[in-house]
Amino acid sequence: MKLDSYAISDRIALPPKADYGIGIIGCGGIVNYAHLPAYKAHGLNVVACYDPSHAAAEKTAHAHGIAHVAASLAELLADEQVQIVDIAVPPWHQPAIAAQAINAGKHLLCQKPLANSYAAAAQIVTLARAAGVKLAVNQQMRWDAGIHVARQLIEQGALGQPTDARIQVNVQTPWDLWPWIRENARIEIMFHSIHYLDSLRYLFGEPARVSSFHTTYPGQLAVGETKTITVLEYASGLQVLVDANHANWSDDVSAIFRFLGTSGLIKGTLGLMYDYPRGRADTLEYQANAEPRIWHAASLNTMWIPDAFIGPIAGLMAAIQTGGEPPTSGADNLKTLQIVYAAYRSAAEHRAVEPAEIVSEER
Repeated sequence: MKLDSYAISDRIALPPKADYGIGIIGCGGIVNYAHLPAYKAHGLNVVACYDPSHAAAEKTAHAHGIAHVAASLAELLADEQVQIVDIAVPPWHQPAIAAQAINAGKHLLCQKPLANSYAAAAQIVTLARAAGVKLAVNQQMRWDAGIHVARQLIEQGALGQPTDARIQVNVQTPWDLWPWIRENARIEIMFHSIHYLDSLRYLFGEPARVSSFHTTYPGQLAVGETKTITVLEYASGLQVLVDANHANWSDDVSAIFRFLGTSGLIKGTLGLMYDYPRGRADTLEYQANAEPRIWHAASLNTMWIPDAFIGPIAGLMAAIQTGGEPPTSGADNLKTLQIVYAAYRSAAEHRAVEPAEIVSEER
């Protein structure tokens, strides 16, 4: 596919070997409407599943044709067919499960956030490295079509020097879909804008400072922040804005990205956020500085849910084969978590925070 003079594609490729046995740990909503549909569409080999609720595991196995329902976590981890575990549990449960999987010699795809403290996340990364197993984090927004194609354009020089980047989302989010999130003291950055912060790191690299402002909506049932404004400052002069409002009661919803550089402008919409979780395809347009007022539109077909969910596990499989690191490796994800925790420290202390300050942030 061509966009102006640039080659682009929203297709996500699998590595040469993609038949690793996968064991699912946690059979909640996101596994059923995102992980497993993506894996089925690409012919991946899901061999077993486990959930503390055996009924939930049985239901998932029946719906997705999984041959074995493990009676315990230990049983799943002892299964020699299982080479990769896909862990989809709340962050406060993930470190203990990940440690057991690492001890069993399994490669891991962990859910984001990797843990509910920076120190616990760093410990998972250390354990995986010492055991020689590969660890990826499910920051799948990097493979959402708009971000995936924007990265290709940036790599080909379409922006020139980036000067301004922003993601702005104005929606109504039903936090009741996730009671365990709704009751958390930290909500928006930890469980939602973490996607945007990770994707912006992926596109533009590491910021020098983070400033963040958090608030709530009058009368909201959710405990934590539901509206945030976060600014990332870069040594180059690049400024990045993430503006997320989850209490928009009106039908005037929006979810946009806009990346401006000296040579061009990329803008578009994040389709998932329009009628979540069904959503729609992203849009993306490009304008060159040399041709102002001429827009080139990309034809995007893949969806954030479920299509982008193949990206992290494909990257993990490639790393297993090559001995390299997944794009969303645990070590890389610690840099995203530094920005997440820097945002919370900034909001609490009313100052700009350098991500490097975050070395042992606790809840």
